[in-house]
Amino acid sequence: MELGLYTDSVGQLGFEDALDLAAAIGVKGIEIAAGGQSPAPHMRVFELLENASARTAFHDAFRRRGLRIAALNCSAWPLHPIVGERHSEIIRATIRLAELLAVRKIVTMSGTPGDGPGASTINWVWYPWPPDAVELRERQWAMALPFWRELAAYARDRGIESIAFELHPLHLVYNVPTLLRMRDALGPIIGANVDPSHMFWQQMDPIAVIEALGGAVQHVHLKDTQLVTEQVALAGVLDERPFEDPAQRAWTFRTVGRGHDVDFWARFVRALRACGYDDVLSIENEDINQAPVEGVTDAARFMAPLLEAV
Repeated sequence: MELGLYTDSVGQLGFEDALDLAAAIGVKGIEIAAGGQSPAPHMRVFELLENASARTAFHDAFRRRGLRIAALNCSAWPLHPIVGERHSEIIRATIRLAELLAVRKIVTMSGTPGDGPGASTINWVWYPWPPDAVELRERQWAMALPFWRELAAYARDRGIESIAFELHPLHLVYNVPTLLRMRDALGPIIGANVDPSHMFWQQMDPIAVIEALGGAVQHVHLKDTQLVTEQVALAGVLDERPFEDPAQRAWTFRTVGRGHDVDFWARFVRALRACGYDDVLSIENEDINQAPVEGVTDAARFMAPLLEAV
C-alpha cells in the first residue's frame, strides 16, 4: 500500500502546485476528479479526450515528480432526474480518458433516482416503511441495475478493472448490504471505495466493513470524523444542521487522527493488509477547522509511519 492524495482536497491550488505538494509530503498515487459533484479543479476531461498532446503533457506532469495516477474520480449523480444525463456523460468520458491514460480504476457513486416522472431531485429511501416508500426503493433499484450493468460492460471493454463505489449516504449503494447487492448483480468489476468518515457518523465499524467486503475493497479514502457526544444526544447522527458551523453539529469531518486515535488507524491498515488490499490510501481532507494544505500535510505526516510500521 502507498499514500495517495485526492487533489480536490487542495482545490485552491493549481494543478502543478497540487502535484508539487503531493510529492513533498511523500504521496505516490494521485486520485483526480473529472467532474460530477466536483468542480474538477485539476483536470478537464473533455479537453484531454480531444487533445493528444495535452494528454501527454498531463501524464508527464505526474511522471516528472515520481507520481502515478492511481484513479480517476467521477463522484456524480448519474440517476438524478435533472442532472443525471450530464453526469452520466461525464462518467463515460472519465472511462474513455482512463483507457487512454492506462488507468484501471474509476471511483464514483451509484446515484439515486427521484420518485417518478416530474421529480426534481433524488429521493433516498433508507427506512423500511411505509410500504409505498419500500416499493419506490425497489423501483429505483430496477432502474439502477440495468444502467450500471451497461456502464460496467462499457468500462470493461475499455480496460477498466475496478469501479469503486464510495459507500455514501443519499446514494443507493451506501453500506455493505447495498454494495454486495450491486456487486452480486454486476460482477467483480464493482467494488467499494472505503471512506471511514461516512461510516463513523452512521455508527458503522470500518474494520468490520473491510473484513466483510474482503476482495471487494477496491479503493480507500483517508478522512476522519469527530462525533460530539452532547450534540449527538440532542440531534442524533441524522443531523441536518450546516457543516459551516461545526460547533452546532452532532458530527463533523476531520483530518485523519483528529477524530480517532493512532490505535484505530493502525488496526485499519492491518485490516486492509489482511484482506489483500495493496493500492493507494487516498487522503481526502474536508476539515473545516484547518486550512486545506495544512490538513493534507498533517494527514500525510500522521499516516506515513503507520504504513511503514504496520
